[in-house]
Formats: sequence, C-alpha cells, structure tokens
Amino acid sequence: MGLVYVDGVVKHDGKGVRVRFLVDSGATYTVLTKSVWEELGLKPMGEVEFVLADGTVIKRAISEALLELPGYGEWHTPVVLGESEDENLLGVVTLEIFGLVLDPFKRELRPARGLMKTTH
Repeated sequence: MGLVYVDGVVKHDGKGVRVRFLVDSGATYTVLTKSVWEELGLKPMGEVEFVLADGTVIKRAISEALLELPGYGEWHTPVVLGESEDENLLGVVTLEIFGLVLDPFKRELRPARGLMKTTH
C-alpha cells in the first residue's frame, strides 16, 4: 500500500500556512510540525499521551486550528502541536470532521457515506 499525501492550508488568527499532509488513517489526530504551529502562533490548550508503534509513550500539547482542504471546504479541527522530528499528519478525527475517508486502493480521499438510525 502506498503513501497518500494531500495539500491544505492551516489558518489561525489571520495567518495561513500551506502544508503537505501524510494521510494517516491509523492516527487519531492531525499533527502539525513545530515550524507550522509556531508560525501560526498556536497555543497549547491541553496535553495528550500517545503510544508509538514500539510501545513508547510520549506527550504532546494539543490545540485547534482552521484547516482548508481544497475542494472540501474548511473546518475547525483539533491539532497536535508536534515537535521538530514529527511529520505533518492528517488524522481520522479531521477526516471525519470533513466527512471524508481514505480509499487505500485508489490512494485518494473520498466523501464518507453517513449512517443514521431513525425511529421509523
């Protein structure tokens, strides 16, 4: 299975930064590298623990930003304030906010089909 990247613009407080994201359907949250979130002036709103594939536990600050994905609009989303060694990732929470899923076979994003239960 190949890697899937999408381009977007992260916005905050009247500033915008173009970002190339690795779409990671195994990542819960969207991650911004330190250079991106510092340029935007994002501030920590809390802290979350993450378990890496090797079992290592790390802590990262979390904030929120406005994200524009061309062709899909723009929405507010939680973001992890990554360190210099982290990569810009587009996680599942953000994909769900946009109503998108990753099609791993076509290596592209596509609209999710919503499910709803009614009382009828």
